[in-house]
Amino acid sequence: QVHLVESGGGLVQAGGSLRLSCAASGTIFSINAMGWYRQAPGKQRGLVATISSGGSTSYADSVKGRFTISRDNAKNTVYLQMNSLKPEDTGVYYCNVGARTLSGTSLNYWGVGTLVTVSS
Repeated sequence: QVHLVESGGGLVQAGGSLRLSCAASGTIFSINAMGWYRQAPGKQRGLVATISSGGSTSYADSVKGRFTISRDNAKNTVYLQMNSLKPEDTGVYYCNVGARTLSGTSLNYWGVGTLVTVSS
């Protein structure tokens, strides 16, 4: 089993910054892609950014140039540095991790989410 613990959400003014973290723990054999998704009020969950096991990154157009995703493989942790935040960045941010457990099971795991609120 794999558990994800997210942290770093909160309330920030427009133009400000936040850094989200997501640490994976459990019976992990290996971790593949890691990513962040967000769900704004009244909208579907959508991709924000992903990072492969080799460090390749991809971003939603709306966050390019403002957000940076990174990972620390030694800590099984993925980060999302969010700069120049806008009110439309408000939402619940979910961590997603593709992992293979010691038992050989490969699944995508989701965190419970962390709320980011950007005030204008």
